[in-house]
Amino acid sequence: MKSLGIVRKIDELGRIVLPIETRRSLELNPGDGVEIFVEKDKIILQKYAPSCIFCGEADDVITFKNKRICRACLEEMKK
Repeated sequence: MKSLGIVRKIDELGRIVLPIETRRSLELNPGDGVEIFVEKDKIILQKYAPSCIFCGEADDVITFKNKRICRACLEEMKK
């Protein structure tokens, strides 16, 4: 994990502001989803990418009957 050496304070509502350089490098735009993970004493933010409900793959995902599924799993289900 790369340290940027940037410190931000948490406001009264628990919010922090991500630096513009970080948002640009991750191509985060207003309205984009961000996933939050906790790993021991670390908080991990990750740009949200919809993934397949079966295998977790985030590439080539389509919506089928209101569920996200990758084409590979969809093809496997057809068999």
